Amino acid sequence: MKHDKTTNAPRDLLRQNNLRCTTARLAILNILSQASQPYSQETIAQQINDESINKVTIYRALNTFLDHGIVHKAFTRQRIAHYELAHHCSSIQCHPHFTCTRCGNTHCLLNAKIPLTKNLPKGFKIHRQQVILQGLCPKCAKN
Repeated sequence: MKHDKTTNAPRDLLRQNNLRCTTARLAILNILSQASQPYSQETIAQQINDESINKVTIYRALNTFLDHGIVHKAFTRQRIAHYELAHHCSSIQCHPHFTCTRCGNTHCLLNAKIPLTKNLPKGFKIHRQQVILQGLCPKCAKN
């Protein structure tokens, strides 16, 4: 994965991965770089203010980003994938996510690590670890 953890500039990120800097790719990376939680393709499409960028273009760009390790599927909720920049995760372990069962907001738990690889039964090989926690966020727990 070619990704410099110190840069947040979408244009630089595309160049580092030898990808063309298209309007759609830059728009998607700008949205994801400002996001506080993973976004679905639909949410990304709603935030793009350019009518020339359609859902197919967004889908293709996200798949290109997945192939280059720029973004990853943070999780899938109701069969809808949610994406985020991959700079907080390793190639085999994504940071845990917490989804509130009341308000539906998802929070990235960047400082939490849950390594399962040490207690894995013999013969199993992990390709990727994702952890999704569910419960009440602090705001909803107060109500």
